[in-house]
Amino acid sequence: MRLGKFILWLLLGWSSLAIQVSRAGGDTSYGVTNLWRLTLPDASSESSPALALDGTVYQGTFNGWLLAVSPQGKMKWRYKTGREIRSSPAVGADGTIYFGSRDWDFYALSANGKLKWKFPTGAWVDSSPALATDGTIYFGSNDKNFYALTAAGQLKWKFAAINLISSSPAIAADGTIYFGSHDHHCYALTPAGKLKWKFKTGAEIDASPIIGSDGAIYFASTDGNFYALNPEGTERWRLRTGGYTASSAVLDEAGNLYLSANSFMTAITPDGKLWWQHPTDVPMEMSPTLTANGQVLFSVPWLQLGGIDRTHKWPPVWIFQMGYNLASSPNVDAAGIIYSSDGQRLFAFKPTTNAAPLEKSVWPMWRANAQHTGRVGK
Repeated sequence: MRLGKFILWLLLGWSSLAIQVSRAGGDTSYGVTNLWRLTLPDASSESSPALALDGTVYQGTFNGWLLAVSPQGKMKWRYKTGREIRSSPAVGADGTIYFGSRDWDFYALSANGKLKWKFPTGAWVDSSPALATDGTIYFGSNDKNFYALTAAGQLKWKFAAINLISSSPAIAADGTIYFGSHDHHCYALTPAGKLKWKFKTGAEIDASPIIGSDGAIYFASTDGNFYALNPEGTERWRLRTGGYTASSAVLDEAGNLYLSANSFMTAITPDGKLWWQHPTDVPMEMSPTLTANGQVLFSVPWLQLGGIDRTHKWPPVWIFQMGYNLASSPNVDAAGIIYSSDGQRLFAFKPTTNAAPLEKSVWPMWRANAQHTGRVGK
């Protein structure tokens, strides 16, 4: 979190946090069943859980652990890197787990927790990887470079931006790779690493772009605008949200977009009009998740994750009490079980009625799908 954002959080969020804690008093959950919880080996994790096809849950932690947890909530193994893991893991078709660390390295682990290879960069790797169908792995680094690696960990190419890259890439159906940078630009690269175009915004881009079914690219900039671009790089529309948080949007089947913008849950129509907003008590960084029962999963940091009717009927259909900083984004399996971390614990829980898998849209959750491949299609 940048210093200015942190100061604003202190001003806006501290009193609200105290109010929320006093409201909670105890567990305020309703409409859900907690299946299990696992205490993480350290606190303050912002990495989001990824799911393998066999149901294994992979979770990064702030002290550098990558955890593998069984569907029953038992620790299978853990792997230690040299520093914090803010990057969210991605799971390849062969079960390989890919992620970055603030020890400046990018990692590939086998499904049994053994190091396959690691690739050195020149700074933190907070960017979460995107996995192409040909096995290429894409990610950015705070060393200002965007990398393409082979499945064996060899460098295919790198592209130099002007400033650091914490945004995570998105891969279109035609193989084009999109990402944002702190140099204020959204970039489009070919699979060979050549620049197709770049689009300038008014400030840093922390958020990760997503891609619509028609190839449109959507992302937020810390200049306070949410952008929609055409595949050739021209602006389709922009909406002033005032947002400075790094939340990435998700898309439903009708083309509506949902994201966190400062202290508001926000829904936007396909033509760029504000549909609805709902206030929260503090600014949110996490991305929501859409399920096939018409709900959007939003969080209020430090306390709750809720299933909210997408037409903005209130109160939420269900609430799950977390307890700590909910900065990561929830994942959902085919049975409707929800996996989420509050920074200190990893939870699995399920709505008591009408549990549902992910929405069948092109981008229903952070990193597009449960395996976090960050690409359009399977």
